[in-house]
Amino acid sequence: MEKRFTLFLFGLLLSIGTAFGQTKITGTVVSQGDGEAVIGASVMVQGTQTGTVTDIDGKFSLDVPAGKKLVVSYIGMVTQTLTPKDGMKVTLATDNHSLQEVVVTGMTQQDKRLFSGAATKIDASKAKIDGMADVSRSLEGRAAGVSVQNVSGTFGTAPKIRVRGATSIFGSSKPLWVVDGVIMEDITDVDASALSSGDAKTLISSAIAGLNADDIESFQILKDGSATSIYGARAMAGVIVVTTKKGKSGQSHLSYTGEYTLRLKPSYKNFNIMNSQDQMGVYQELQQKGYLNYAEIANAATSGVYGKMYQLISQYNPVTGQFGLENTIEARNAYLRAAEYRNTNWFDQLFSTAIMHNHSVSASGGTDKGQYYASLSAMMDPGWYKASRVQRYTGNLNTTYNINKRVGVNLIANASYRKQRAPGSLSQNLDPVTGTVSRAFDINPYSYSLNTSRTLDPNEYYTRNYAPFNIFNELQNNYMDLNVHDFRIQGSIDYKPIPKVKLTALAAVKSAVSSMEHRIAERSNQALAYRAMATTTIRDNNSYLYKDPDDIYSLPVSVLPVGGFLDKTENSFYGWDTRLSAAYNDVINDTHIINLYAGVESNSVDRKQTWFRGAGIEYYNGEVASFDYRAFKKWQEQGTEYFGLDNRHIRSIAYFGTGTYSYKGRYQMTGTFRYEGTNYLGKATSARWLPTYNVSGAWNAHEEDWFSKVFKTALTHATFRVSYSLTGDRPPVTNSLPIFRALVPWRPFTSIQETGYNETVGNKQLTYEKKNEFNIGFELGFLSNRINLTTDLYWRRNSDLIGYVNSPILGSYNLANVASMKSNGVEVSLTTQNIKQKDFSWETNFIFSWTHNEITDLFSHARILDLVQGEGYSLVGYPANSIFSIPFAGLSHEGLPQFYDENGNLTTSGIYLQERDPDKVRFLKYEGPADPTTTGSLGNVFRYKNWDLNVFITYSFGNKVRLDPVFSSRYDDMDALPKEFRNRFVHAGDEFKTNVPVIASRRQRQNDPDLRIAYNCYNYSDARIAKGDFIRMKEISLGYSFPASLINYIGVNSMSLKLQATNLFLFYADKKLNGQDPEFFNTGGVAAPTPKQFTLTLRLGL
Repeated sequence: MEKRFTLFLFGLLLSIGTAFGQTKITGTVVSQGDGEAVIGASVMVQGTQTGTVTDIDGKFSLDVPAGKKLVVSYIGMVTQTLTPKDGMKVTLATDNHSLQEVVVTGMTQQDKRLFSGAATKIDASKAKIDGMADVSRSLEGRAAGVSVQNVSGTFGTAPKIRVRGATSIFGSSKPLWVVDGVIMEDITDVDASALSSGDAKTLISSAIAGLNADDIESFQILKDGSATSIYGARAMAGVIVVTTKKGKSGQSHLSYTGEYTLRLKPSYKNFNIMNSQDQMGVYQELQQKGYLNYAEIANAATSGVYGKMYQLISQYNPVTGQFGLENTIEARNAYLRAAEYRNTNWFDQLFSTAIMHNHSVSASGGTDKGQYYASLSAMMDPGWYKASRVQRYTGNLNTTYNINKRVGVNLIANASYRKQRAPGSLSQNLDPVTGTVSRAFDINPYSYSLNTSRTLDPNEYYTRNYAPFNIFNELQNNYMDLNVHDFRIQGSIDYKPIPKVKLTALAAVKSAVSSMEHRIAERSNQALAYRAMATTTIRDNNSYLYKDPDDIYSLPVSVLPVGGFLDKTENSFYGWDTRLSAAYNDVINDTHIINLYAGVESNSVDRKQTWFRGAGIEYYNGEVASFDYRAFKKWQEQGTEYFGLDNRHIRSIAYFGTGTYSYKGRYQMTGTFRYEGTNYLGKATSARWLPTYNVSGAWNAHEEDWFSKVFKTALTHATFRVSYSLTGDRPPVTNSLPIFRALVPWRPFTSIQETGYNETVGNKQLTYEKKNEFNIGFELGFLSNRINLTTDLYWRRNSDLIGYVNSPILGSYNLANVASMKSNGVEVSLTTQNIKQKDFSWETNFIFSWTHNEITDLFSHARILDLVQGEGYSLVGYPANSIFSIPFAGLSHEGLPQFYDENGNLTTSGIYLQERDPDKVRFLKYEGPADPTTTGSLGNVFRYKNWDLNVFITYSFGNKVRLDPVFSSRYDDMDALPKEFRNRFVHAGDEFKTNVPVIASRRQRQNDPDLRIAYNCYNYSDARIAKGDFIRMKEISLGYSFPASLINYIGVNSMSLKLQATNLFLFYADKKLNGQDPEFFNTGGVAAPTPKQFTLTLRLGL
């Protein structure tokens, strides 16, 4: 008994001694590459089996005996043996045969070695284009498989972004934007094909126009179904994840960034526009052919130099007793000679080199208990051209609080306000008979400079729409004011009941409101046109006047006797998101890695649009309203709306889960499942709910024991990936229920009008568009990863796409899930460190992408007019958005354009543009897709001591471009014509030497009343097609970082200067473009190309 008691006391004393000899050690393990937490790192007491693994935040806690060291390891990273210290921070470096990177999906963060999807991470600081406020444009050429077309450079307009090409026929194919884990929604839906339209709604087409580029840490582009599957039925077109900056513990920073941008004016030397001498030669020919005479032009809707000359001849000044111009041959010739040598530079008159500046201030810091990042920015753009200016202010706050070891809170608030002015613009119109695309009262300075004769005096008033017109006066009296404010507030709470499990609750509220006022003052040409009736001829021909159908003897009158118009459009968006999720991460015996993630999320989106038109606003008389009742009467009889209201409410909920298993980091398998439903779709459960999934795997061959022995340093990294997935997207239509719309059909007399309704048949089976995708990829690193190659090949099958239904019951104009398409592509990304020395380095990045798609099932009743448009159209057997042309057959002996019709016969004006019969449109010539098939870039970065030089080139091939429609059966003396007119048909026999049609004479137009159709068919013919291929010098920048020895005395920690030139020139483009930007459609409205610019950037760190 005594012996047992002695042993008990000895054991007790030993235990107490051991306990007192141990110390509780806590710490964090992070990656050297990006400072992110390393999840599942092994932390062992050296020489024992005692240890633990890091949790989701990279933290660990372990009892360590006195005198013992810690061994910290993780697959693919260099193992470290360290002396324990409470609160220690362990930084693990990547070993020579591993490419370490964290993939951010918006919901989770995952080590790339455990990730089997196709994704590209872009460092925002490297991709940022200084002087370009819209951050989405910085993605151009930065990732394989991502196409960015700058179809308009106006602020607020979104570029046309495609991730692996088109995924829908009538849908937008726009990728999903996710910022800090929250889906960003557009204020209003703008289809991708409408981004180049120049319509006013494109000014609010960018979902992230309110983000300050300096607040962004990185972009993660998720491309294949394995990468995007966590978003399921929203991810068919790819996902772009934006991660904003956060504060870091133990580091305090106060930073300032100032950008000063000078944009070059466009130059006529880059375009094939006639100078004033050549233009006057055309006018003289017009005069010889019976045009530009006094009798005709005195009452013409549009007139320039000749019209002004005749006005001056008829203009008598009673004070001086003289006419404005003597009616003599000498005086006329002198006046016209002055115009001939005027050579007005409209670009110089309407554009400015005023400096745009952007200022951003940020502060960040924190401790282990909490971190913060806060910023403010202000952008002031006085405008590249007249009546265009922008002011944008942003604020951002990102805070993290570690309440205790188990609970953490993250709060993010982001807000922006934009005030913008743009030239007044109406929507485009398409004449279905002649095929003419027009925009009434277009005053876009860029299109005006290209389309207006250089013979005009910029200080004179000429005639448009039967009323006086001067571009400067119009821009002062016809403009749009846009105000946009948006905010996003989100908060998340993390709770770790045990070290390997984290529970997260996230909630976010988003709101955006835009108000656009189109002010058309009484002194504008647009307002004056509504009361232009100087002569009986003008009165009878002015379509803006009103003739009462109830009085057969009435004469046309003005419904706007005084004042102007006010068109106001308001769009509002409000949404909220919630997500509850659980994550489990574990490493068993340093061999088995298990990551599990599951949750549920709900989304709510409410959109509202209101529009109204007010007439008779006297802006120069205290903004008094003087309304004429006949305006209402006219609008009612024409079926024109004068107000509108639209509300949309979308609710969705989704359940999701994903699991990853890896054996020693060598072999990895991932499975993802998501089940989502929304009220947006049909009532049937199979239509409203969609299960999506992904199965993928990867082999990290470099983790094999034999790999380094076989390849040594020649091949130091090798990963092979494969995935198969089903994802989807919401359809671009909302006809799940029958829609009844009240209407008042047009009648010749208001006394016999009646009310009717229009019915859209409901489709209770309306469901998601779907995409099945198979992806194979590999990543190789050579020579200790100085050469890195990533390649992906993919095959897609898109089904249940929205298309027209050809049904005897439903008709052929209802939309349902009846179409399909297939696509495939190749992506290559090559990065090389050519030279890497202490004072000098040279790095090259090359990106290549090729994609092809084909419509496999689609009923089409497209007209010839639809198929020949520059935006493209979709037909079975061809790529989505294909461009077709009318076969041009040369000029006739009279110089008129000729074409081959559906029967192979020659015709001049016999092409029926409204033809829909599929058999009768087959004669059209297929040109190619409107979207590029091959895109990429070549970048070189040179660093020498404190200097760095960046040369970045982008390229695009495979698409076709419809040239500007400059040919017409009738020209006036305000038109600017291209230099091709120098080679126009003039005399018999010229048809064998040129394809440029004759300037039609009055007799020719009388002989063929449909000659307008012929010239528009020429604009839509294969003679007016060019390749969209280009190689562009996208960016050249030179930067210098001042050494500490030079800046310490001024009290700053860091200081750098950078001069960046953007969009300087094209190395290559089709000569037929003659200066036309391959990416930009000269559609007028609010559209303008991306300018050539120089930006000086100053960065200070305190």
